[in-house]
Amino acid sequence: MGLLGILIALGLLIWLAYRGWSVLLLAPLAAVIAAALSGQPLLAHWTLTFMQGAAGFVAQFFPLFLLGALFGKLMDDSGSVQAIARTMTEKLGTQRAILAVVLAGALVTYGGVSLFVAFFVLAPMAQALFRAADIPARLMPAAIALGTTTFTMSALPGTPAIQNAIPMPFFGTTPFAAPGLGIIAAAVMFGFGMWWLQRRAATARRGGEGYGGLIAPPPEKVAEALLTREHITTASEFDPGEIAHGERCVRPPSFSIAVLPLVVVVAVNLLMSFAVLPRLDTTYLATPAWGNTSLAAVGGVWSVIVALLAAIVVLVVLNRSRLTALRGSMDAGANAAVLPVMSVASLVGFGAVVAALPAFATVREWVLGIEGGPLVSLAVATNILAALTGSASGGLSIALDALGSTYMQIAHSSGIDPGLMHRVAVIGAGTLDSLPHNGAVVTLMAVCGCTHKDSYFDIVMAAVVSAILALATVIVLGTLFGSF
Repeated sequence: MGLLGILIALGLLIWLAYRGWSVLLLAPLAAVIAAALSGQPLLAHWTLTFMQGAAGFVAQFFPLFLLGALFGKLMDDSGSVQAIARTMTEKLGTQRAILAVVLAGALVTYGGVSLFVAFFVLAPMAQALFRAADIPARLMPAAIALGTTTFTMSALPGTPAIQNAIPMPFFGTTPFAAPGLGIIAAAVMFGFGMWWLQRRAATARRGGEGYGGLIAPPPEKVAEALLTREHITTASEFDPGEIAHGERCVRPPSFSIAVLPLVVVVAVNLLMSFAVLPRLDTTYLATPAWGNTSLAAVGGVWSVIVALLAAIVVLVVLNRSRLTALRGSMDAGANAAVLPVMSVASLVGFGAVVAALPAFATVREWVLGIEGGPLVSLAVATNILAALTGSASGGLSIALDALGSTYMQIAHSSGIDPGLMHRVAVIGAGTLDSLPHNGAVVTLMAVCGCTHKDSYFDIVMAAVVSAILALATVIVLGTLFGSF
């Protein structure tokens, strides 16, 4: 009955969440149902197990949600994201419209801009480019997804995406875990995705299919029309309801000024990870006053925090005159972090309750017993949970909260580099999370003015299949040659 209770609770959570119910309500309800059907104490699991799991996630990662959302909002309101998109358009031109959209999305998201902020800027750019090149508008969502939700989120070493940060406390890794494998995975995603999109565009051209006359709705109308806001915020660290707040500059900066904060994010992240933090005396962390922790457990998060802080300072200094409503922009950025972090934390709390139930031992044995070794079982676990929750960060957090210590023990006993575990887990979480109900997919379709019927198949090929191929490549190479 305990295992059936877990399945019933999970099914209820999925069914109601995809119909727009808030995860903040559903996750504790589902946790209580799972506990009740397992014969466990209800209030204890809600107020202790659930809340401790959720609070632990907030304690670890809220600074990243806060700074990431703030940085994305300031980049948007300063006109920096628009300046980067405009420059990519001018340099690559309409003859490379798909490449321009993909690279523009990759540049801003690898530099730390939330994918939701990127969506609202890239959609008008893609619309203009695709219309001028006479490429079918139905391919716009897939091109934007390839550049924003694939290799810059899960593969490229050093990416400040929250998904890349989640495994760090569990495996004692840095944002640059398994850099060589990450670069190879990124190349696979980018190469396959671009091949597919170019092939589809060529086929449409031979068939006489042009742009199609699609007119994407303005961002403010999209923001008003998104009725599943709570569902959407489990898919990113930015609440799309805050997009319209603040004031966007009408005269964007030059490309060099716009891109400098992105460079700062990557450069400071690298320096903190390999030059600054390793030289600090952090022995105090091992004392009870600091939770008996270690630099390995917190250093990765610290690196990203300092990198985002440095980039925010540089951004404000360079664009103070353009940020005419600085307080409003900063308030909107801060507010944009709250609902996402609480939504994902609630999913983590639900996972904590499930992991504490006696029946979860059966699930654990099944996952660890998957043929192919620990890398395959870890990939399967993160894939399944990301698909079920519709959230890469939520699914990854649940999987590692429940099984992270076990996989760390396996890594030590089997001689597997924890960095390899890190990279497999992150790429695994970024595959099946892009199913039709995913909040990012829903938002992207709305922003582009497209439908699932017309555009979702190409998203599957460019964002899901490419990521699965990259994941398989990393597992094979990691098994044969180890981490590099």
